Amino acid sequence: MKNLIFCEPSYRFNPLNDFLFLKVMGEKGDEKQLLGFLNAVLGRSGKKLIKTVDILENKTFTADIKSGKSCALDVKAVLEDETKVNIEVQVRNDRNIERRSLFYWSRLYIKGLRQGQDYRELPDVAAINIVDFDFPPGGGAHTCFHLREDADRSLILSSALEIHFINMVKWRRSGSRDLRNNPLDRWLVWLDAKSPPELVQEVLRMDSAIMAANERQEFVLQDEEALDIYERRQKAEWDYASGMNGARREGEEKAKLQIARNLLAKGSTPEFVRDITGLSLDEIEKL
Repeated sequence: MKNLIFCEPSYRFNPLNDFLFLKVMGEKGDEKQLLGFLNAVLGRSGKKLIKTVDILENKTFTADIKSGKSCALDVKAVLEDETKVNIEVQVRNDRNIERRSLFYWSRLYIKGLRQGQDYRELPDVAAINIVDFDFPPGGGAHTCFHLREDADRSLILSSALEIHFINMVKWRRSGSRDLRNNPLDRWLVWLDAKSPPELVQEVLRMDSAIMAANERQEFVLQDEEALDIYERRQKAEWDYASGMNGARREGEEKAKLQIARNLLAKGSTPEFVRDITGLSLDEIEKL
């Protein structure tokens, strides 16, 4: 068994790790914390307080992870009014999140119709996307989309579609935290691995559902196999981010060199090129 550290102020496990989020929110027995989170998010669209939820488990996810396959680890549930919910965590910006969300929304929506059933019996589907990048660019920390009429925004075609985006980047940037009156703020404090430990402790004391999520997370990570999967998912994201940063730096260096060549071709002095591009005189002389 690996030594786990849960109280060290300088380190927190990342609740937005997709595997860990699934284990904490998406398995039988996780209903208390899932209810708390769903009420915090869906209350934005005027839904009544949810009292019961049925979690739809998919055991193939665990099998796929163990075999090294890449798979989407989302949480699926059915509310007491038969609305289906899909929750997905995305920390990587592949620039397709809106279409990806619509795709997973449509799959869950279509599954709601059985042969011979009337279309009117199709349940509503709500998609919740927790994204650790800036999307949608023009929106706030929490945006919610429906099928609306262009000229009259109060006119909704159907309640069948509801898509939420929780933008962690915008939420961190805003700095606004209403822990007493806004349950979503409390959840985002806990979900953000960068939150100060004293703030995390405050929301744990305030919200029993978040306390249940925290206890469940600690229990999950006491299992060596689960901890190994968590670490591998984290490493994959770090490697991806490192690769993207490396490619970005390489692109910036190439751009500087091309600007330097253009300036020199137009008769600029090496000193002027240095001041514009930040390249050293030795680098410029080699051009």
